[in-house]
Amino acid sequence: MATEVENKPLTAEEEKKAEQPAAGADKKEDGAAAATAASTESGDKKSADGEKPVTENHAAEVGDAATASGAGTDPASAAPAKKEKEVKPTVHKANFEKDVVYLYQFTRTPLLPSMSPYCLKVETWLRLAGLKYENIDHKLKLRSKKGQLPFVEVNGEEIADSAIIIKELAQRYEKDLDAALTQEQRNIAHAMISMLENHLIWVQLFWRSKNPEQMIKGYKVNLQHALGSRLPNAVLNFIFKFQFGRKYLQGSKKVKAQGLGVHKPEEIEEFGKQDLKVLSELLADKPFFFGDEPTTLDCVAFSVLAQIHYISDEVKYALKEFMQENCPNLVGHVSRIKERCFPDWDDICTKLDLNAHLPKPEPETKENKEGADTEKTAEQDKNESEKELEKDNSNEKTEKKEEKPEKAAVEENKEKEEAAAK
Repeated sequence: MATEVENKPLTAEEEKKAEQPAAGADKKEDGAAAATAASTESGDKKSADGEKPVTENHAAEVGDAATASGAGTDPASAAPAKKEKEVKPTVHKANFEKDVVYLYQFTRTPLLPSMSPYCLKVETWLRLAGLKYENIDHKLKLRSKKGQLPFVEVNGEEIADSAIIIKELAQRYEKDLDAALTQEQRNIAHAMISMLENHLIWVQLFWRSKNPEQMIKGYKVNLQHALGSRLPNAVLNFIFKFQFGRKYLQGSKKVKAQGLGVHKPEEIEEFGKQDLKVLSELLADKPFFFGDEPTTLDCVAFSVLAQIHYISDEVKYALKEFMQENCPNLVGHVSRIKERCFPDWDDICTKLDLNAHLPKPEPETKENKEGADTEKTAEQDKNESEKELEKDNSNEKTEKKEEKPEKAAVEENKEKEEAAAK
């Protein structure tokens, strides 16, 4: 039941007082709405920055709003797609040519293409197999992921270790040099390669580690070229002896750990002579170990025997003397492989060119010289033409000068004759 006070009509002043709280409430609602909007905007920014995850409802609302406004269908307003991360090449030769074998090895020497039997083995095999390859001049600064030289890169892939390199490339390009061998011959080849690489090479390594100065002298190594340095060779020789002296201990430890280094030097020398004798008997009077065509064993034998045969005569090396005196057929084998695989041997050793086998482009200086000569000839012709023109002009002027006195004399005589007639 309504009371009297409640039914009483409000005066104008009371109505004004009643409207004021309502207006305050509206302002509070507007402030709350503004705070909510600000909070929502702040949340959107945080979500965009990744500081606050965007909820599914909010993402749906944003998507609906974008669709309604037409932003989602406008290609110009679409957000640019994220660029895919560029995959860095895993090889040193990034701009490689397809199916070209890029060989990383030691630098040349004046006496043989490489002081490393493993590097010489791979390059000899590549030439026998007829594969296109290119040596990379890295100044001894690079090694494979296994820490070895040589290694190759083919089609953006690295292959390390000489034995694995030959096996992989032979399978990929169907270049098996041992395809015609019988199983017995393959077994013999395997045993001989193991003897060469796991025994005779260690005999050589023992001598090198004991005689670093003789090694440099024996192969006539130019350290400036090998290391790509401008320092004088005398300084580089000192540095090399110091560094090699440190590595010498490691080399000696390796030879000792292999089992060979525990013996006396004369005993190790005798081991090497026995290996040479076995190889000589296997070769006999054949051009190559298994007949008329070289195989992988011939590549390995050549790469190891060349280290002995091509050492300078200035250095006394017992294994070289033994091979020359007692194994002349091995000397002949080395010469045959050299002639067959390295017709550019002299260029390699004289110019120390890593890629003497590749055709060389004509030098630009020659072209520029020819162009300069052509330009010079044209300029000379122009000058001569100008001189002839000047000469003609001067002659013409002289003739005109000579004509003027004659003309004046004629006129003077004419005047005298007219005067006499009068």
